[in-house]
Amino acid sequence: MMKTVFPQNFLWGGATAANQLEGAYLTDGKGLSVPDVLPEGKDRLDIVNAPDYDFSLDEDKYFYPNHVGIDHYHHFKEDIALFAEMGFKCYRFSIAWSRIFPQGDEDQPNEAGLKFYDQLIDECLKYQIEPVVTISHYELPLNLVKKYGGWKNKRLIDFYENFARVVLQRYYHKVKYWMTFNEINSAAHFPVMGQGLVKSNGADDPKNIFQAWHNQFVGSAKAVKIAHELDPKLQVGCMILYATTYSYDANPENQLAALQANQANNYFCADVQVRGHYPAYTKSLLAKHHVALSDLQYTDAELALLAQYTVDYIGFSYYMSSTVSVTQMDLPRVQGNLVGGVKNPFLKSSAWGWEVDPTGLRIALNELYDRYEKPLFVVENGLGAIDQIDEQHYVADDYRIDYLRDHIQAIAAALSDGVSVMGYTPWGCIDLVSASTGEMSKRYGFIYVDVDNHGQGTFKRYKKKSFAWYKQVIESNGQNLAAIEK
Repeated sequence: MMKTVFPQNFLWGGATAANQLEGAYLTDGKGLSVPDVLPEGKDRLDIVNAPDYDFSLDEDKYFYPNHVGIDHYHHFKEDIALFAEMGFKCYRFSIAWSRIFPQGDEDQPNEAGLKFYDQLIDECLKYQIEPVVTISHYELPLNLVKKYGGWKNKRLIDFYENFARVVLQRYYHKVKYWMTFNEINSAAHFPVMGQGLVKSNGADDPKNIFQAWHNQFVGSAKAVKIAHELDPKLQVGCMILYATTYSYDANPENQLAALQANQANNYFCADVQVRGHYPAYTKSLLAKHHVALSDLQYTDAELALLAQYTVDYIGFSYYMSSTVSVTQMDLPRVQGNLVGGVKNPFLKSSAWGWEVDPTGLRIALNELYDRYEKPLFVVENGLGAIDQIDEQHYVADDYRIDYLRDHIQAIAAALSDGVSVMGYTPWGCIDLVSASTGEMSKRYGFIYVDVDNHGQGTFKRYKKKSFAWYKQVIESNGQNLAAIEK
């Protein structure tokens, strides 16, 4: 059997987010963002979901690991050089909104923040690494939450448009690939990250989440419009969280529930941004949440904008699948899996309870391409694990190599199925703060960073075993996935 050949222009690389690795949270005029006031630890989202949580900065109660990250702000040249040594063809990162507009609603940008990304982008280009920029990756300026209530307020469309215009105009001649919002559909599970909504400011009312989505759809379309007016060849994608969704069994009721879960959790946001209109099931989906179309604020001009300025490709994260049952309510449920569901008896789980399912990635690629016929970009995938570093500063992370190999093989299989895949950027290519748990101990990277959950350490960088393995994968364009010796 012949090996699937990855396209010669396949974008091998890695992915990060500004709030999780940059640190320097108030340096050079940066303002506070939502992740700057999220608590540390495994109970982070439980605390945030409490009825009285209001984004107050309580330094005495919590240490905020996002304040420090891995201090990429001062180590970016070293980090990019390591990415280049692995052979990265691209590097996906985000621009921290509050570095450019500290309060989010200013008219003029913070030049010091722009200069940082000038340097970061130029450093990538020095090594022929294509920057892949996420405009908004869980980095909403805190002021836009405190003053305006987050994305449920239509005022944020204008603030986002201003932000997008500034960064697109500044970098369009250097950056070909863009994404408008990270995991825009994740608000179905945790609206605090993408929309700035918690129970105390409206997350309990589904109307606010759907209104926030509509406002983000409009903002995304405006960003596509700006980009294509600057250069029609720019590629602007949406980015969704995708968890392949199964019925627990062949019971038709569970099959229907899985279909509807797919619509609600995986497809809804992509349907609007890729197809340019709300899907036929919108009214039914809203009704399940006791929301009517008349409850939402939108205009004919906004709907026309959505129709005209659709995205060029679909970026998505894939970590796990999800399994649905509505007929047996006493089945064991997965622990730690952000998208929920019942335990799949055919799958093993990571230390954080995320079910490992590489075949689900092949299914996801086929489902998305069959539905949209747009190029796909796997922009997040990886295994969060506790890494043990030895006295020689070496991490033998064969478990990570196994996980990534299986998922790369799934991409290869999807390519053989006829799916168009642009690239693969594993998440947290260098260790960073976990978004879901606020920990450094949940590590994803090919590069170990000596810093702990409390921001203590030397911040030195060390290559893990997976570093040399991924270098081999890129050098061979995905043909050599064999295990390596130390």
